[in-house]
Formats: sequence, C-alpha cells, structure tokens
Amino acid sequence: MSEALSSRSASQVAPSNPAARLLNLVIALVNTNASMTKQQIRRSVAGYGDAPSPDAFERMFERDKDTLRDLGIPIVTVDAGGHADEVGYRIDQDAYALPPVDLTPAELGVLALAAQFWQDKTLRTDISRALTKLRAAGAGETAMDAVTGLVPRVRAVGDAYGPLLDAISERRVVSFTYRAASTGEVRPRRVQPWRIAARRGGWYLVGFDVDRQAPRSYRLSRVEGRVRATGPRDAFEVPVDVDVDAFLGGRGAAGVARLAVVPERAAALRARGTVVGSVPAGAAAGSSGAGRDVLEVPFSVRAALAEEVVGYGDAVLVLGPPELRDVVVRRLREAAAVGGAGEEGRG
Repeated sequence: MSEALSSRSASQVAPSNPAARLLNLVIALVNTNASMTKQQIRRSVAGYGDAPSPDAFERMFERDKDTLRDLGIPIVTVDAGGHADEVGYRIDQDAYALPPVDLTPAELGVLALAAQFWQDKTLRTDISRALTKLRAAGAGETAMDAVTGLVPRVRAVGDAYGPLLDAISERRVVSFTYRAASTGEVRPRRVQPWRIAARRGGWYLVGFDVDRQAPRSYRLSRVEGRVRATGPRDAFEVPVDVDVDAFLGGRGAAGVARLAVVPERAAALRARGTVVGSVPAGAAAGSSGAGRDVLEVPFSVRAALAEEVVGYGDAVLVLGPPELRDVVVRRLREAAAVGGAGEEGRG
C-alpha cells in the first residue's frame, strides 16, 4: 500500500523535488503495517532511488528524517532484533493524529454555513458526511440554530466570478457582454471592477463603467460569454469609501416585525432586534406562545425575513405585521405539502 501511495504522489510532483520526497516518505511511514527499513525506503519510496550511492542515500534520508521531526512529525525507530539492517522506521499514529474535535454549537454552525457555499459536486458528499459526524459527536438541537438566520440563499456564481476576482486584485479593466434587466438589451461593457458581493440571492459586481463614466452594478448571472481583462495592471484606484449596500439597495427598513421567540433561540434575530416583553400565559398568540420573548426586528425585505423565520421552525412565531405572518404561513403550508407528497411517493 505504501508503494502505491508513494508512486501516486510522485507522479504529481517530480521525485527530485525535496518537498515531494518528504511527502512520499510521510505517506509511506504512515501507511506501513509495522515499520520500514532503510533498504525498503530506498527501494519503494519515490525520490530516494535517485541517490547515486549508499552513502548519498544515507545522508539524504538522515537529513529528511531530521527535517520531518523538526516539523513535529513523530518518526520513531523500531529495533526488530539489534542488527543495524533490521532497524525500521514508522510514524507514531497516536502522536500524529489530531486530538478529538470539540466544537461549540456556534463553531459547528459556522462550518455548516460555509459548507453550503461549496458547489463542487465531487466534494459535496464528503462535506455532508463530515458535518454529520461532527453533529453526531455531541452537538445539540441549538447547534444549527446559532446561524439559521444567516443561511446563504445564493445561487451558483458562474464563470464570471473568477476572472472578475482576479481583475479586482490586479486592478485591471474588464470587458464583457451584459444583458440589462430592465430592457433585455445586450451590450458590451467596459468596467473598472471594485467589489463583488452577494445580495438578494445572487452575486453582483460593483464598479466604474468606463463608457458611461459613472459607477454601476451588474448581476453576474446576466453576464454573457467570457469576461476579459484588458490593459495594464494597477490601471485605477478603488475608492476607499465604496458603499456596496448603497449600490445594491441593501439599506432602509421596510417595517418592524414583532416575533414571539423561544428563550435562548434564534440568536441571529436577537442580535438584530430588541426584546420588548414576553408573551403571558393565555395570550392571543395561543398557548404555544406563552413564555416566549417578544422581539421587534427591523427588516427591509419582507420575503427575506419570512424565509429566515421559516428556518427556525416552531421556535419563532410572527405576531405582526399581518402581511409578514401571511407570507410565513403560506411558506410553511407549501413546505408541509411538499413533505406530504414525498411521504406518499415513498409509500
């Protein structure tokens, strides 16, 4: 197994590369069943076969062994019988393994939040399994509640994101074809890119339109074809006071929601709101609302707050305004209908 792993890693980086040789040695010593002698290492670990003589190999191996130990990798010597040729080496698995992971609910929630941005299908399964194992290790009901209100609802970035990010870093003008939302007109654009931000379920570029000679914002999903960087680096300066929220309409409160929240739940809502009282027993909100904190939470987009409230399940009840309550109830009914259809399909 160690030979196969060493050969695979060596195929990725030239064996003469000292870093590749060190990696090959670590892989081999981690995967050996008992230990490996120097002779086995020279024969099977990629990079050591390049040594022109036994003495050169000896110096190479001793230097690499000392380097790995200096890096904190616990290489131990195994004396099988006292003969120099039988001395073996391996990595102490207990000392090399990570200690048990003990995450707080908030830390686990942040990991889950970050994982939801990952769209690579080849890694999505591994990420899901890892989070499941972490939750099974002892995370309680409130582990995800800490970030429920922050769950990203952003669609895939698309091909424009990478080139634009590079152009922002290099401060190069970009050109692309853009389809306007208001008219559907498709026109070429030349832009000094300033910032990329996620708002209202999509990604946006904020920059200076060279032809219009004015700041503008562009939704990345409306960029058609390739984004090309043109001209020299450091061609412009990004204003220090770029207000992304002002460009993308992220400010201004459309109303204030009154919510009945289970104590110690919905931390994200509590961070943005104000506790103004509690629901007494027998209140109009119903017996399920008794004992809850009453929060007043300002919001700018009713639909966005409704999605957030739905994410908390029965931990949050909407007391007002009625329009917000209606949206939440409708989404809960839609979710229940989908769930019921799924159960029938499985039957």
